Parts: sequence; structure tokens; C-alpha cells
Amino acid sequence: MGPTDNSANPISSADMYSRLVGYVYVFNLIVGTGALTMPAAFGQAGWLLSLVAIVLLAFMSFLTLTFMIETMAISNARMRFERAIIQENQKETGANSLNSDSEEVQPLIANGTKREKTDTSLCFEITRTMEMGTMASMYFNKVGIALFNLCIIIYLYGDLSIYAAAVPKSLQDVACTYTPQNFSCNETQSESEPCWGGDSSLTRMDVYRVFVVAFFVLLGPFTFFNLQKTKYMQIFTSVTRWLAFMIMIVLTCVRLGKGEGRGHPEVAIASGAPNLFGVCVYSFMCHHSLPSMVTPIRNKSKLYAVLLGDYGTILVFYLVLSMSAVFAISDGGIDDLYTLNFRPHGCEPLTSVVPIQYFLVLFPVFTLSTNFPIIAITLRNNLAAMFAMIFSNNRAVMSSFIIKIVCPVLALLPPIVVALGTNKVEVLVGITGSYAGAAIQYVIPATLVYLARKDFVAIGGVYQHKSPFSHKGWIVLTFTWTFVAVVFVTVNHVI
Repeated sequence: MGPTDNSANPISSADMYSRLVGYVYVFNLIVGTGALTMPAAFGQAGWLLSLVAIVLLAFMSFLTLTFMIETMAISNARMRFERAIIQENQKETGANSLNSDSEEVQPLIANGTKREKTDTSLCFEITRTMEMGTMASMYFNKVGIALFNLCIIIYLYGDLSIYAAAVPKSLQDVACTYTPQNFSCNETQSESEPCWGGDSSLTRMDVYRVFVVAFFVLLGPFTFFNLQKTKYMQIFTSVTRWLAFMIMIVLTCVRLGKGEGRGHPEVAIASGAPNLFGVCVYSFMCHHSLPSMVTPIRNKSKLYAVLLGDYGTILVFYLVLSMSAVFAISDGGIDDLYTLNFRPHGCEPLTSVVPIQYFLVLFPVFTLSTNFPIIAITLRNNLAAMFAMIFSNNRAVMSSFIIKIVCPVLALLPPIVVALGTNKVEVLVGITGSYAGAAIQYVIPATLVYLARKDFVAIGGVYQHKSPFSHKGWIVLTFTWTFVAVVFVTVNHVI
């Protein structure tokens, strides 16, 4: 992700894995924080409108996912041809070297050259990790690269803000035990109410902000160092996440099976559509991290089938999670962070088993806290790369102080300000997905594949890993869809 990635490195055979493992990795990559905000978004938009919207958004996400795969294949081929040209030029001397210099500026595959006769059956094999930032630097001009970097940075800021609000909010709802008299389950408890009864003067928002500060004090320092995600951390977060999701689905389905469902969701609520769009875009996001997941897959002959299976499974999972929630829980009673519906002192408990209650409500604390330092370090590195590009003519400005102190501080400051100002996780997810998320998921893949295809326009026919949506009309549809959706979301937010 971003311009600081060490991309284009070949994958060793020891690091490769099967299509089944790749299927699981991509599944875990996509399903995350966004899934926890989806039930509330479904409840606010109506069950039928949500059903239609999520199917459409899943298709659009898969469409641009195939654009990313095709661009990765073309980029691998482009690198192979460029290296072949360099090796050929190194063999030439004297007058022949002048001729080879002029050849470098010609198209990578041009009629009448030796490259046209080369067998291209293996040229497009994805064997090197071509990260999104690397491909952006290959096809975008300076303005495009700057906009790409800015978009990635804004998205990472949104990610960190979501994490910085979700963890303290989970802790707040466990710690705060006061519930006003005559409180209805379809109401949202005011953040100005006391956290505890008795003589305590601390409000719920006060306690939330204390947890925000504690969260940054404990995890913020990791941003100043290097930290790599370990295999055991991945295993821990994956097991914890899927155990929590399965328990939540089983509990709601048991209630529905007993005929005790308390939800009567409306069919469609237009005012909830903008937030639903942002939540769904965020919940299907994997494009920025896809190359590192796909490249190590050993046999890519049925790659699109594997990814289609991933999206189909995730779509069904989201529908089961969200639909069971909106019909099992009272209308308006779904918290913006779904796990909070299982808190120990909730007004409508779905289970009376206290250990399960605490496990579910605290599980975002475990999983999000382990990811926060990694995302913060990624943002820090992207900020450093952006500053290096801005001050490319004056490298003295890029001192060790800016890289080691200023960039980490800039990575942490905006998220903590946002988290201190609001604990509306669903709103943060919706805004992040609607703007930066839409650009990363729709605009950038469509632009990359359009420019990459122009590089290899002379090939013609069907080449390896070519998107099944190869007609230019699909690119036009993607841009049109993004423009209309973002305008619709913006107008509704303003109004």
C-alpha cells in the first residue's frame, strides 16, 4: 500500500500457498470493522433497499477487483519486457548502442520488432508483487501520483479514526453501567448522561475520552518504531474475529428460530442510503492490499473463480449477519458498533452467559488494537514518501527529525482529534468509504487498467488474467457510478 512499499519483488516458492489458502486470506482481508457497522446501516436504510444495494455494491467491487488483477498482470509483463530491453542494450556497443537507445522509447510491444514474435503466453504471469503504489508510479503522471498518495493518506486517516473511536467506545459501554429510568431499547442513550449512578459527575462522553487518551498513550508510541505483523498475531486476530461473528449470528438466529424476533424493519428508507453506501464500500475494501494476497497463490489458473467465490461467500455472510440482526433486535435498537448489542448490562440481552457477553463486546478491543500500530506505521511511511516527493529538490529538508518525529506525530494527531470529537463509528465508516474508499475501490483501479491496456494495445486478443469485463463500457460505467454515488452521498450529507 502506498509509495513506500518494496514492491515488484519475486515470490519464493517457500512463501507460496494454495488457492484455498489464498481464498481464506482474501476473505479475512475483506471482512473486518465494516461488518460490525453494517447491521445498523441495514436498519436505517430498510431491509429491501439494503439487500439490493449490497448486491449491487458487491458486484461493482468485484468488477474493479478484476481491473486490479489485469493491471497486475500487465505490469508484470511490462517489467519483464523492460528488463529484456535493458539486457539487450547492455550487449550492444558503439553504433549499435545508439540504435538500442532509440528503441527504449518505443512501445513495449510494437509491430515489426523482435518482441512481437516472442511467445507471450507466460509474460503476463503474476509472479512479482506489484502493489497499488508501484503501479500508480508506472502509469500515472506526477499529478496523478500526488492525488493517489493523498487519497491513500486520507483513507488511512479514516481507518485510524475508526479504530481510535471503536476501541474506546467498546470499553466505555462495558465500564458505564448507569441506565436512566423508563429507558427504551429503541432509544440511543445520551452521551451527556452520567456513566455511573450515585455521586459520580463523569458523563459517558467523559469516560469515552479518557479511554481515547489511554488508547493513544498505550499504542501511539509504536508509530515511532518499526513493527511487523507476525504470523501468530494474524492467527490470534482471525480466530478471535470468526469466533465472535459466529457466536453473534447463532444467538440472533436462535432468537428468530424461537419466534422471539423483536424487529420490524421498514422496506426502504431513502435517508439511510448514503450511509449504507459508505459502509458497504468500506466493508468490501481489499483493493489496496490485494497484490500481497494474490501474488503468492501458486496456481492462478482459476484466480477469478476463487475471488468470485470469496465475494459470494462474503455477500452471504454480510446478509445473514445483518438480516438476522434487523429482525431479531427491536427497531432502532441496533448499536452503530454491533458488538455493543451484546454488552452485559444491555436492555435487550441476546444471551445471559456473562463470559460470552464480555467476549463479544470486548473483541474489537483485541483485534483493532493489534492492527492500529501497523496502519499507523503505514501512514507514517506514506507521509514520509509524500514529503520526499515534495522536497525532492531539497533533500536536506528531509531530515531525520521530520522522518522520525514529525511524520509519526502527523499520523497520530488527526485521528486523536477526530476520536475525541465523536464516537459515531458508523458515521466515520460511512464517510471514509464514501469518499477515499470509493476512490481506492473504483476510480484508481479503473484508471490503472485503462492506462495499462493502452501500453499493451498492440497485443490484442485474450491474454492471461484479462478481466472478463474487458469492454471499455465497463470503465465508463465505473466512473459514472462513482460520480453519481458520491454526488448523491454529498448532497444528502449537506441537506
